[in-house]
Amino acid sequence: MASLEGHHAIVTGGGRGIGRAVARALSGAGAAVTVVGRQEAALADAAAAGDAAGYVIADVTDARALRQEIERAAALRGPIAILVANAGAAESAPFAKSDDALFRRMIDLNLMGVVHATHAVLAGMIARGFGRIVAVASTAGLKGYPYVTAYCAAKHAVVGLVRALALETARTGVTVNAVCPGYTDTDLVRQSLDRIGQKTGRPREEALAAMIKDNPLGRLIRPEEVAAAVLALCAADASAMTGETLAVAGGEV
Repeated sequence: MASLEGHHAIVTGGGRGIGRAVARALSGAGAAVTVVGRQEAALADAAAAGDAAGYVIADVTDARALRQEIERAAALRGPIAILVANAGAAESAPFAKSDDALFRRMIDLNLMGVVHATHAVLAGMIARGFGRIVAVASTAGLKGYPYVTAYCAAKHAVVGLVRALALETARTGVTVNAVCPGYTDTDLVRQSLDRIGQKTGRPREEALAAMIKDNPLGRLIRPEEVAAAVLALCAADASAMTGETLAVAGGEV
């Protein structure tokens, strides 16, 4: 495994789920990791467990506050060499009931959260001639799913952002990529299964089977499997990997 010693990494949404697994993997490779999120208890737990060197509290939809907190982290642990823009969430509703406010929430969090975090670190990366930016998108950025049109639209936009920005930065030493997980075994997915059961009365096992029916592995993806893909893209010798979208989905895509 390539060493990330001497590199400071920011992981948004790093207190739980995929973000926590990514923080753990980057820390294990020697990076000094700052996790970013809104829930202090989860962030503090990540730091206490050794999955991160520290944390800052910020909402990725608030560009000014996010930049200030990232700058504060950089003052403590050094310039940002790695950004994993992981913060995101999905809301489900039929398109007819997906109003403008729902679309704005999905775009603000899933797309603009990536934009704000990238704006906060990119200039410094270019100036130093090295950077790794990985957006955690979704298979919903590569295909469609029913009842999550706003989420799919936002994640498709993240993939487009990655592909375009990679061309702008191709000769700067900065790479820009996306990892696109399928349904992953996280708190958010477990909560989604609970909501499906409450709304429909379907047994949890039946709801889970419907969720993973298109995954040839026949199971949920593990957060550690997503983290492994992120870690590979962050290596110094991954300099030719840019503008890519890696599906971690068991062959679904």
